[in-house]
Amino acid sequence: MPFSSPPYMNDVLPYPPSGNTWLHTGRWRWVEERFRQVCRRYGYREIRTPILELTDLFVRSVGEGTDIVSKEMFNLVDRGGRRLTLKPEGTAPVVRAIIEHEMLAAHPLLKLYYIGQNFRNERGQKGRYRQHQQLGVEAFGSADPALDAEVIELAVRFYREIGITDQQLQINSVGCPQCRPAYREELKQYVKPTLSEMCGDCKSRYEVNPLRMLDCKAPHDVEILSGAPKLLDWLCEDCGEHFRSLRRHLEVMSVPHQIAPQLVRGFDYYTKTAFEITSGGLGSQNALGGGGRYDGLVEDCGGPAAPGIGFGLGMERCLIAMDSLGIEFETEDEAPAVFLVALGESAKSAAVGLLTKIRGAGISADMDYVGKSLKAQMRLAGKLGARLVLLIGENELKEGVVSFRNMMTSQQETVPQSEVIQRIQSWAME
Repeated sequence: MPFSSPPYMNDVLPYPPSGNTWLHTGRWRWVEERFRQVCRRYGYREIRTPILELTDLFVRSVGEGTDIVSKEMFNLVDRGGRRLTLKPEGTAPVVRAIIEHEMLAAHPLLKLYYIGQNFRNERGQKGRYRQHQQLGVEAFGSADPALDAEVIELAVRFYREIGITDQQLQINSVGCPQCRPAYREELKQYVKPTLSEMCGDCKSRYEVNPLRMLDCKAPHDVEILSGAPKLLDWLCEDCGEHFRSLRRHLEVMSVPHQIAPQLVRGFDYYTKTAFEITSGGLGSQNALGGGGRYDGLVEDCGGPAAPGIGFGLGMERCLIAMDSLGIEFETEDEAPAVFLVALGESAKSAAVGLLTKIRGAGISADMDYVGKSLKAQMRLAGKLGARLVLLIGENELKEGVVSFRNMMTSQQETVPQSEVIQRIQSWAME
């Protein structure tokens, strides 16, 4: 093979692959449709944004000191000299779109969802891919913790409806610009005596974004930070009441959750609520998805003051978890309802015309195009999963009929050519 897909970017195939069965388009469509159904039930509408955005959008929103901006973005410069980036996350492009199209003016409470590809040039492994699909929800215009609870419960319900009941919800509050600076300094004072022992990333984060140290996975650093001051103890009254209200709403919704004092997520724009959903079916990379509140992001990107809350869920991680948990489901049947078998050139011409009429009637149909024998064409019909075979040969042409064979029951009959469409339709109702 002279070519292969780039590292940690996957092909999703129309037939179940022999290895990673989750890389099957039928499975992807099934999950996507369940997500759309749940979002519509909660009043969210679909938005689609370009795969490329101006680089400065992510520098400004995600944060220059984050791993995503400093290490992981795929950047390019177009012919006009514009710096562009393959989008590494979904929230900032949605924020840019609602500002550009002045959507908040017409919809003061704006509820959106999206399904799209993200790109991060990071170290790949199972469940962590350089191109991955994200299922996301964003709600703008309300600071009510009840909206936070709705967004979280939507994510939890979606996982339940695709069969992932082995899920754990962790929540935290990361405070706001008023209460977070004091905590940041307290954390730096706690870490300072042992900073020389910590990993290079934590040493950089100490200066640029100390809270991101709490997200470190290096065992020695985790041990050092286990006794760090808890951000929840430093919340201002407004942030503290917001968090208490969120917990009350989740309890009313019967959504079990755990407080995770060191959960900070990876973006600078988060305020107050932060949450993550994990599953035992994913191994070490156990996060299915997560999100949080970002009350200043719209304004930071040049829009009106509009609080927001959202999440991003990884499609690949959903499917891998479902595979690991043995969750079975029926995918959409893409087999042709009808397969035409033609014997001879005259019959083939008639079959081509009939095939066009059948498809025009809204019925899926196919035929052989490589000159296979009768036996081979019948085998092909079986392999494709066709439920009905129509055979046209010289005898059928002379008599103006088509031979029908029901592949499910092996029943055969002869039908006049003028009645073929009606017979297929009536057969489908049997």
